[in-house]
Amino acid sequence: MKLYPAIDIRGGNCVRLYQGDYDRETVYGDDPADQAARFADEGAEWIHCVDLDAARSGDQQNLPSIAAVAARVGVPMQVGGGVRTVEAAKRLWDAGVTRVVIGTAAIENPDLVRELAPQGQVAVGLDAWGTDIAVAGWEQRTGRDLFETVASFADAGVAAFVVTEIGRDGTMEGPDVDGLAQVLATTQVPVIASGGVGAIEHLHALAALEADGRTLEGAIVGRAIYEEAFTVAEAVAALSGPSA
Repeated sequence: MKLYPAIDIRGGNCVRLYQGDYDRETVYGDDPADQAARFADEGAEWIHCVDLDAARSGDQQNLPSIAAVAARVGVPMQVGGGVRTVEAAKRLWDAGVTRVVIGTAAIENPDLVRELAPQGQVAVGLDAWGTDIAVAGWEQRTGRDLFETVASFADAGVAAFVVTEIGRDGTMEGPDVDGLAQVLATTQVPVIASGGVGAIEHLHALAALEADGRTLEGAIVGRAIYEEAFTVAEAVAALSGPSA
């Protein structure tokens, strides 16, 4: 499994939200590129980045910050937030992003995913309250079922699913292991877990997770690293050691 340390950008700053609530924000720094470089220096093989402003509005106002991260680090970047058009995805690829994460638009316009997948790496971001898919920066519930949605993209050519249990995101109370196991059992596409990791034991649990002989491709971790529950190096070791 790979560690995807998270950098969420809002107004140019590195921030974390609690359960996706824009009114419950903690600012951790004002230089995303510096933060990403520290993560890479500690052994992270990927950087996961979310443009929170774009997730809400569709306006990629943090594109310069994202391009600065890509120019600074020597590891691939996975970026989501506000990717609702072909042009928005291409702007990210042109900025040096390796994999574009499509969330709201994947639910509202699945054909966009199928159009973009042959052009570059695309992940579908599935954010849910339980099994209820949410969109627009997690602020709107859709009534769409998580597992049915996963199955619907089986032939879309996507590189990965990024699955976030919103109720656990930023809480550090533990990931939704049962839900992730069901996602693994539903698809052959690589699955990246997001939300709730707060201790090394949580990473061990994700690394040990298996369904139909398949394991998770990676885990996104944010607040636990910023709050110094463990280091990036410790997380990388936990996901790649004997228990993995």
